Amino acid sequence: MAFPATRLRRLRASGVLRDMVRETELAPSDLVYPIFVELGTDRRTPIAAMPGIERLSIALAVKEAGAAHALGVPAVLVFGIPAEKDEQASGAYDPEGVVQLAVRAIKDEHPELVVICDVCLCAYTAHGHCGVVRADGVIDNDLTLELLAKTAISHAEAGADAVAPSDMMDGRVGALRSQLDSEGFAATPIVAYSAKFASAFYGPFREAADSAPAFGDRRTYQMDPANADEAVREAVLDMEEGADVVMVKPALPYLDVIRRVKERTDLPVAAYNVSGEYAMIKAAAAAGYLDERAAVLEALTGIRRAGADIVISYHAKDVAGWLN
Repeated sequence: MAFPATRLRRLRASGVLRDMVRETELAPSDLVYPIFVELGTDRRTPIAAMPGIERLSIALAVKEAGAAHALGVPAVLVFGIPAEKDEQASGAYDPEGVVQLAVRAIKDEHPELVVICDVCLCAYTAHGHCGVVRADGVIDNDLTLELLAKTAISHAEAGADAVAPSDMMDGRVGALRSQLDSEGFAATPIVAYSAKFASAFYGPFREAADSAPAFGDRRTYQMDPANADEAVREAVLDMEEGADVVMVKPALPYLDVIRRVKERTDLPVAAYNVSGEYAMIKAAAAAGYLDERAAVLEALTGIRRAGADIVISYHAKDVAGWLN
């Protein structure tokens, strides 16, 4: 039924009826809260480019995860900052690595909280790239897959509820699925960063995770921001290789990609509202240019409206508090 414009205005102004006819909902249960974990005791390291977000020692990360969960956020995404780095990213798959220790601690304290582990090598390699670099400067895709699979297994053994490969190497979802299945973790879901673009919006994250590449850039394995058809193909490939959730990253500049991926796959779609998106709103709000709460809720509702079933956001804890 088509309503005349005056009726639509009355519905929008009516309060309760406005809520009843709202097409898109944003709830704490839609959100995932990223957490940066480092070694140390009672240690907080502020992240200058991301006001309100800190690198936390394990005990403090457990408390932060619990605080998010108490507000209704069902899941956290864990990133680790190791004490040392090397060419083989050995800290990524060390059973006593920072992420592995953090996962055990979080699950011990908050067993009902879903813990997702980011699976990548960039924070653990001396050069900051997402894979093993050969002597000729080219990333060795196949060797990288072996190390990513070892990393995913170490996360699952530590108690992670899901693993999230973010490296964008060719075939990594299939490699992780095969290894997880063969080592008794067939029930562990893969949340695949399927359409991860080579974006300018990752800058604050690289400060947070100390993962900026020491040379070159990541455009040889992350996606060209101009390519939407390719993004859909990548998501379909990940689905075929065994992904349980496909992800688009960043979110706000790629709402059209979120919609297209949602229409072409029969999987839940996640969207990562990344560090640069967070930092822009924080900076504008601090300068008095916009209302932070209103802008954040509008932005995340827009991501949901585009088709995202899951929104990963550094605003998650604040949003859950506002919505509650």
